Amino acid sequence: MSKKKNPEVEEQQTAQEPEIVEATPKDAPAPSEEADALDALKAELEQSRNEVEQQKEQYLRTRAEMENFRRRMQREKEELSKFANESILREILPVIDNLERAVCHARENEADASSLLDGVEMTLSQFQKVLEKFNVIPVDAQGKPFDPSCHEAMGQQENADCEPNTVVQVLQSGYMLNDRLLRPALVMVSKAAASQEAEADK
Repeated sequence: MSKKKNPEVEEQQTAQEPEIVEATPKDAPAPSEEADALDALKAELEQSRNEVEQQKEQYLRTRAEMENFRRRMQREKEELSKFANESILREILPVIDNLERAVCHARENEADASSLLDGVEMTLSQFQKVLEKFNVIPVDAQGKPFDPSCHEAMGQQENADCEPNTVVQVLQSGYMLNDRLLRPALVMVSKAAASQEAEADK
């Protein structure tokens, strides 16, 4: 014989049984939120590293530019010091030219101009010493191959005793200032004799 269940008793038993609920931290983020936060931190770290690298490159570039600028200014200062007297020396050169011409003229007429020759040669020697003091030296031209970087050809002369394009006469001396051309030498340049040119054309 089956027992009838009392609804009131059954309800009381149900009320007495505790409800099992899983405990979870109140503010714990979901796994997907943790991954997003980690990715954001990684991206921020990478961006910071890139900015540091860019700043480093910019610093090194600026430092190199400043060093180049310092060297350039030093070089320009040295150039200015070397060639500060260039314009004055240019004015002196024509005086030396006249003295050289006077010496050549006196040598051609030594009988009546020996005293003049001595005086002019002494003056010319003094001028040359002044030029040497300022690192001005004459261009070596006589008997040398023609060099357009320091010689200026005024004409050609037939000459069978030397190779063509050889300086056979210096009309006006050239000068170098600290290994830089101050004034080219005006020269006459040799060329092959007509007979040699005819043989070369055969």
